[in-house]
Amino acid sequence: MRRTALLATVTALVAGALVWPAARQADAAPVTFAHPGVTVSKSQLDFARTQVNAGAQPWKAAYDQMMASKYADLNRVPKPRATVECGSYSNPNYGCTDEREDAIAAYTDALAWYITRDDRYAKKSIALMDAWSAVIKEHTNSNAPLQTGWAGSSWPKAAELIKYTYTGTWANSGRFATMLRTVYLPEVINGSNSNGNWELSMMEAAVGISVFLEDRTSYDKAIVKFRTRTAAYVYLSSDGALPKTVPSQNLDTTAKIVNYWQGQSTFVTGLTQETCRDFTHTGYGISAISHIAETSRIQGEDLYGTDVGERLRQALGFQSKYQLGEAVPSWLCGGSLTLGLGPVTETGYNALHNRLGIAMTNTQKLTEQNRPSGSNNLFVAWETLTDGDNPN
Repeated sequence: MRRTALLATVTALVAGALVWPAARQADAAPVTFAHPGVTVSKSQLDFARTQVNAGAQPWKAAYDQMMASKYADLNRVPKPRATVECGSYSNPNYGCTDEREDAIAAYTDALAWYITRDDRYAKKSIALMDAWSAVIKEHTNSNAPLQTGWAGSSWPKAAELIKYTYTGTWANSGRFATMLRTVYLPEVINGSNSNGNWELSMMEAAVGISVFLEDRTSYDKAIVKFRTRTAAYVYLSSDGALPKTVPSQNLDTTAKIVNYWQGQSTFVTGLTQETCRDFTHTGYGISAISHIAETSRIQGEDLYGTDVGERLRQALGFQSKYQLGEAVPSWLCGGSLTLGLGPVTETGYNALHNRLGIAMTNTQKLTEQNRPSGSNNLFVAWETLTDGDNPN
């Protein structure tokens, strides 16, 4: 019996029916998570720190900008609440701005700690995280999923830096992990059928939280949902006559797709589902795509080498061209665009241009023009410092 079972196992392995446990499958979580590993790695942080300490630009200017911001204020008083209620267009706004900005401040202080090695900043980051993990229970009202995605994108970035680089103690790290697992992850992991930037931001939070929690199941689920949404958010001519769709949205006619794409019926490479809405929301989507691709890279999977990288490259180039002032043709959004892309180009530009050597003329010009890139006060912060021309 034993011999028969052994022969069967060997035969299956030879035939490829079984996979050795250490093998990494496409879109699968790493066997061992890398830390710190949410959007920025230790080698990236070390490079940024070296450049700042040398007074090199643009990193020193980006660091100075961060340290002069309200988010690095050591006197900041956190404003946690049990229920954060966020309606459409921030009406009502009960704790929404406070939560997002406290999360960005926690990440800012964690970065400040890493660059300066000043304990006060690590302790401030911990104080902000502890204040919220002691109180928050839920997010409510119509914008709850998006709010959770935004704040939930910043919290794990802060937590990763503190847990894995701070030389002091963080007694309540377990409580913070429980907060992410019970308050944030359930709100974002199943995605959204709203405009694409919602689900992309929610998946950014889900991926980051999964890394911090070392939750392989949630990581895998989030990456699969992310890839489906990215393909449905940025159009490539190879998609065919119409953009790809998310099956659960039942966009099964041309009319439904055109309506979902803000009335745009001419599809060209690099156009996004929200280009004709406005560039600000488009920027949210592009930023989330780049953040997830970067986190995945740090975790050992190359999404930049898939359609995700190509869609990100084309979306950056297409939007950058018009953000820089190129005339809008009549077939595009009725000949009128609402600009305001935001500080969202550094991560994707660095990955695709600097690491992979892809020419990105318009994205490069816009990126360099906007340095240092600052924060959008929602979920993007200090990416010239962490990603600007960073070879790691």
